[in-house]
Amino acid sequence: MATSAPASPGAPDQQPSLKRAISLKLMTLFVIGDILGTGIYATTGVVAGRVGGALWLPFVIGFVVAIMTAGSYAELVGKYPRAAGAALYTQKAFNVPFLTFIIAFMVMCSGLSSASAAARAFSGDYLQEFTDALPPTLVAILFILALASIALRGVSESVKTNVVLTLVELSGLLVILGIGAWAVLTGEGEPSRLGEFQASGTGYALLTSVLGATALGFFAFVGFEDSVNMAEETQDPARTFPRAIFTGVVVTGTVYVLVALVSSLLVHHRTLEGSSGPLLEVVKAGGVSFPPKLFALIALFAVTNSALINIMMASRLCYGLANERVLPRAMGKVLPGRRTPVAGILFVTVLAVALVSTGEIEGLGDTTAFLLLCVFAVVNVAVLVLRKDRVAHKHFRTPTILPVLGAISAVILASPLADRPADVYIRSGVLIGVGIVLWGVNKLVMKVHHEV
Repeated sequence: MATSAPASPGAPDQQPSLKRAISLKLMTLFVIGDILGTGIYATTGVVAGRVGGALWLPFVIGFVVAIMTAGSYAELVGKYPRAAGAALYTQKAFNVPFLTFIIAFMVMCSGLSSASAAARAFSGDYLQEFTDALPPTLVAILFILALASIALRGVSESVKTNVVLTLVELSGLLVILGIGAWAVLTGEGEPSRLGEFQASGTGYALLTSVLGATALGFFAFVGFEDSVNMAEETQDPARTFPRAIFTGVVVTGTVYVLVALVSSLLVHHRTLEGSSGPLLEVVKAGGVSFPPKLFALIALFAVTNSALINIMMASRLCYGLANERVLPRAMGKVLPGRRTPVAGILFVTVLAVALVSTGEIEGLGDTTAFLLLCVFAVVNVAVLVLRKDRVAHKHFRTPTILPVLGAISAVILASPLADRPADVYIRSGVLIGVGIVLWGVNKLVMKVHHEV
């Protein structure tokens, strides 16, 4: 008869606990910093290319979808303030380990594809303002390695770095809004563009055009879901998270819509579409003497912030899943001195370095959005299923209508109605296929370990 092996010294339950170093203010800035960044700084032009001059509309729709799903996350992290996020909620709601693993893997892949998109944005037109002598792929790889070293130093250092970068990237968007205000006051810009759509006619073509632009534009809103993986490092998470998540989504959503209006007002959508640094085009067209190089530097800080937070999120997800025994126990190893998830950080860094050479900003961003829309659909259903599970402590409860509408809208935006390029589905399918292989390998290892 086989007996259970004793826990090894490297088991997560014998690791030191993560340090609760994140306050409400730090978490709010963390959420804002995670949402802001690569999406708005790099994909605004691609969204404009899909929808036309009515660039603001996809961001309005994306904001509504984000706020509905944010309510579900706020309720769930209040009930279960532990790392692992969507995977933990899926397991508790459905108790299907295979589904739990796939959701976890999709979240991890979304973070890595987002970090890779940020790395590509870093090495694109914004960096070109300073030099074009460096190979973009090499720059992107060195960029990922540098951020991994920051993440290894500690959560306090990482979050404080996030605060600085968040303030810098927010200042860049305020510059855009200031330029827009000046343009309106001086009669610059073309207001008629704000109602122009890329798709000709009405009906199905217009619908798929708007949905496609919204699906890609939703990449700009992803990030609030990353914060729940920091639950074990946050002070009083049941009270902190609802405030931080809703504040972050509202602040960024408002800024995004205003930036989209200014961008379309001052620059034709074809010009925006042709640039990997579209907001730099807005600065140059604004009629205000603001140094393009300074704005490019701000944009570089912004995409750096996005990549740093995604690396932090993915590594905490590894740690949380190891504690839930969904991933091997070794993935939960914590660096004793720094108390950071060292195994998780090293693992996701290797994957990010590999992924950064497989696509450009648009494809990686769209892949991120598609994977997370699938995850959001499951999370919105999970919050309803878990209403029957009562917990002793008080926590936020989202209005029932929000997860219902959130699930429906996420499914629509993830469906072919969004007119998504086929390569996004293929890339996502390959990633999920890799996940299925890893699931089988992990099950085999666990079976052998149990028999021994």
